[in-house]
Amino acid sequence: MKDSPNLVLHNVRTVRLGQGVADACATDMAGAGCRRVLVITGAPIRALCAGPERALAAAGCATLVLEASEGEPTTGDLAAALAAAREFRADGVIGLGGGSAMDVAKLVAGLIDGKQDFAETVGTDLLSPRRIPLACIPTTAGTGSEVTPIAIVEDVEAQLKKGVVSPYLVPDFAYLDPELTRTMPRAVTAATGIDALTHCIESYANRFAHPVVDQWALEGIRLVGRHLERACADGGDMEARAGMLRASHLGGQCLGPVNTAAVHALAYPLGGEFHVAHGVANSLLLPHVLRFNLDAAPARYAEVARALGCPTGRDDAETALTGIERIEQLSETIGIERRLSAFGISDNTIPHMAAAAMTVQRLLVRNPREVTEADARAIYHAAL
Repeated sequence: MKDSPNLVLHNVRTVRLGQGVADACATDMAGAGCRRVLVITGAPIRALCAGPERALAAAGCATLVLEASEGEPTTGDLAAALAAAREFRADGVIGLGGGSAMDVAKLVAGLIDGKQDFAETVGTDLLSPRRIPLACIPTTAGTGSEVTPIAIVEDVEAQLKKGVVSPYLVPDFAYLDPELTRTMPRAVTAATGIDALTHCIESYANRFAHPVVDQWALEGIRLVGRHLERACADGGDMEARAGMLRASHLGGQCLGPVNTAAVHALAYPLGGEFHVAHGVANSLLLPHVLRFNLDAAPARYAEVARALGCPTGRDDAETALTGIERIEQLSETIGIERRLSAFGISDNTIPHMAAAAMTVQRLLVRNPREVTEADARAIYHAAL
């Protein structure tokens, strides 16, 4: 590991934390000059928009709520949302939901002026400056999308997720309201929680690790270790819900300056081709990638284990292995499937997935150990 030569932080202007803070979004958006606000959410959580809608109306803002389609967002979903935003003449956008709703909202805000299409912005620093205010209100605790300069959508034709990375995707306002996560189903709580954990681990054990980001990552890992099982066991445990929102937020803060690595790169084909939920895909691959990486960064993975509350072993490698075992035990306890075969993935699909994963070089170059296509195939096989 070596420190990044330069650390660039793109920060949300205002972050509000605590029960009930979501309604303050209306005051912030109106104060930013918004009068016609598009709210992008998911159909299952449409009712959670009621409070912000009332507050927006009281602040003098016309509101259109767009219910995004189920599952991971596609380029088609983005095109439909952009059309709705332009017809409504939105001058502000709010993403209320999980990473999917927030990512679509971020891209709509960035592309609404019509000066670029999505394909022109895929990659890093290709998006033109955003011209309208953007707010994000997470209702899950995993992606940290409310603070990241990243948005991901699926290209159905290519069967691969594609990412836009730009400081202009960082929202102006973010609201961490644990009350909005109270009704999150156990399965979603589990999958998104492991996603947050993966963000923190991959940012900490990373070729571009940085001491500032290290502290966020380790605290995020500690919070997941303390709160994820509790949040899964009792959705009304607001202390656990708040702890997981903070873990997700810290993981999101790590993504801009450092980003993730091989777990995410190998997870992309699982979502793009087999429609495995993002957090579940990460959970399936995380222990296998960590075992593959272990020799390249034993001291780092030992610190991950300690942050998860594992005892110190005879050496870093032994300590790190207890951390990997703790992650596997955690996934089992919270009910996440642990084998790729449960999703219809078989030997004959692995070569194609490995080839697709190798195209995600923006993440693979960050992995502590070089990953070849043969290595990717071996990791998939281990996870079968």
